[in-house]
Amino acid sequence: MSDDDRNGSTAVMPSDIRSDIPVFDRFAGRVGSWVSRSWYFTACVLIVVLWAPSIVLLPIDTWQVVINTITTIITFLMVALLQNTEKRADDAVQQKLNAIADSPADLMSTVPGLEEDRRELLAAVGLEDRESS
Repeated sequence: MSDDDRNGSTAVMPSDIRSDIPVFDRFAGRVGSWVSRSWYFTACVLIVVLWAPSIVLLPIDTWQVVINTITTIITFLMVALLQNTEKRADDAVQQKLNAIADSPADLMSTVPGLEEDRRELLAAVGLEDRESS
């Protein structure tokens, strides 16, 4: 019986990952990189500072609806893109941890008396797929 059969899950190892990145993932990565820079935050603050006095100068119902709609749409799309980027980064870290755990597990199989510890280590590999979040 293999270790994967015992713990009910197969760990995804870095060598099992495709090298081709889908178009949406590349787009999300670029946007995430772009909006995480200080100049983007500075531009957002500048827009708010320039917009704030317009409350007094323009009819409130029209301008407020426009700015609220624009910011809501941008926020909604940014959350989706950044969640995609964050999930892929988390998956990459987990795959690296799985690879790191696999090496001592292989070594432990050659040392007498460490079989129970080896089984626990292998059961922990892929645990993120089996527990609720």
